[in-house]
Amino acid sequence: MLNEAVSQHKTFDALIVPGVPFYGEAWDSTMKARVLWSTVLFKQGLAKNIIYSGGAVYSPYYEAKIMGLYAIELGVPEQNIYYDTSAEHSTENIYFSYELARRLGFKTLALATDPGQSALLKRFTRKRFGTPIHHLPFVEDTLWKYNHLEPTINPESAKVQDFTSITTRETFWKRLGGTIGKNIPWSDMDTKKADSL
Repeated sequence: MLNEAVSQHKTFDALIVPGVPFYGEAWDSTMKARVLWSTVLFKQGLAKNIIYSGGAVYSPYYEAKIMGLYAIELGVPEQNIYYDTSAEHSTENIYFSYELARRLGFKTLALATDPGQSALLKRFTRKRFGTPIHHLPFVEDTLWKYNHLEPTINPESAKVQDFTSITTRETFWKRLGGTIGKNIPWSDMDTKKADSL
């Protein structure tokens, strides 16, 4: 899909980037890869905007906002970054970002994440959304060129007061249900499909 997008000079209205927990020190390798990849795609002109998605799930930091702070340090303009802080699971990252894109008037979307997560979400994005969500999993050789980048951020603006971890709020089975999309508030609960953008 990436080669096709490049060869066709395709530009998406927005990238969807799912969150990763942040524990107050520095980004981990997964968050680093996702943020670097989204900034590379943005700077190459494959996307006009980036939607970072992720609530304060396992730690008292909005995952989306932490990723945005790193992206800004890497040169993505603030006005091109949007946030979904509702999602607590990968399926919700997609759904809430899609609905945010609808409110913003975006019409073309791509999922920018690691190959493993991209593969796991392929069936979900294909069957549940009226407008296609293209997949742009990261290319390790490309990312390796940027691996030396280590921006620093002040995470305080992304911190949540009175935080309670999802592991305290929900049982294992409730969390598993969320992972497979059972908590998504579809407008039509019978079809469980989002309308076209």
